Amino acid sequence: MAHFTKPAAGSWTQNYPELGTEPVDYTDSIDPAFYEDERQAIFRKNWLNVGRVNRLPKVGNYFTKELACIGTSLIIVKDTKGVVRAFHNICRHRGNKLVWDDYPGEETAGTCRQFTCKYHAWRYSLEGELTFVQQEKEFFDLDNSKFGLKPVRCEVWEGFIFVNLDDNAKPLTEYLGPFAKGLEGYPFDKMTEVFSYRAEIGSNWKLFIDAFAEFYHAPILHMKQAVKDEADKLANVGYEALHYEIAAPHSMVSSWGGMAPPKDPSMVKPIERVLRSGLFGPWDRPDIEGLDPLPEGINPAKHRAWGVDEFEFFPNFSLLFWAPGWFLTYHYWPTAVDRHIFEASLYFVPATNARERLAQELAAVTFKEYALQDANTLEATQTMIATREITEFPLNDQEILLRHLHKTAQRIVKEYRNGSAK
Repeated sequence: MAHFTKPAAGSWTQNYPELGTEPVDYTDSIDPAFYEDERQAIFRKNWLNVGRVNRLPKVGNYFTKELACIGTSLIIVKDTKGVVRAFHNICRHRGNKLVWDDYPGEETAGTCRQFTCKYHAWRYSLEGELTFVQQEKEFFDLDNSKFGLKPVRCEVWEGFIFVNLDDNAKPLTEYLGPFAKGLEGYPFDKMTEVFSYRAEIGSNWKLFIDAFAEFYHAPILHMKQAVKDEADKLANVGYEALHYEIAAPHSMVSSWGGMAPPKDPSMVKPIERVLRSGLFGPWDRPDIEGLDPLPEGINPAKHRAWGVDEFEFFPNFSLLFWAPGWFLTYHYWPTAVDRHIFEASLYFVPATNARERLAQELAAVTFKEYALQDANTLEATQTMIATREITEFPLNDQEILLRHLHKTAQRIVKEYRNGSAK
């Protein structure tokens, strides 16, 4: 492993003096009052990715999204003109949840021509218009045009569906900024084979982002992902990234990781050699347009040892690009100050034979083990910082994205509180 050149200032963090270098206060991850203000100031005011258009290939396809962080349930649907729309999942008659199956709190998906309430059979078009009222003559001067589904702002970038409850928020592409612009043209649409995981994690949502926004921990926590000799070498040498960058409120880290395939096959486990795959994905790059050359924003250091870029789109969406030609998403959906739903999805070009399929499945299960190691550590972290015995923690230069995340959340909540007090 090599150590890579830092900026001329000698420190990534010193490139952003507004972040400071002092220990960071983690009260934002244990204070219930702070969490409640986050819900209002952050999650109800910013663009939230709720999935990809892959889930809505045809007119009438829909899925629901339960969002405790903003206190609602949404319907995401492709209407009769092929437009992706979002609505609050609530019937306008008596407030019943409109779309659900056996259990109202669980998400669902399907296809329909219209939405029909289970309670009194009010119906709504795919565009959200009220089209039928049971025993309509029993109502008093009911104007159907005023009782359609309540819409939510919904915009699509490169096939990613975003929603925003703030009608005054800036347009999506403006919000995503230069990072997103530099990623346009990546062949997202060709990577439609998806492996997904979802788990409830006993930690604050920011702590899991912390875990993935630095790789300083990887040689220690994940040492069993490699054979012993390689793990010992990584632990002894340490870790250094290729590049860190902040385009507030978003950030990114670019890392080495060219082990697909490894220079020395003995570095990895036998099953990885047989299936030509592992944590970094299948070794054989898919033969599709858009990977050579890659969009300008990927591998900003243009380093030959580049392996993965991780983009943190604030507040809770991580998008990772892997050198072998696939991508990965993380979402962190808070349900309480000390709990959140973690979602991860791996996207590949569909396999053309059994060996390619097995290579993808090995990458998916290897990733699952990797993520579980982080999740277990996070729950231990949450229990201890909740004691408040220690609330400030020193962060090193490779933890700059963590420093940025917590400082950003704290700044936004402070501004929200100051505005509320006026």
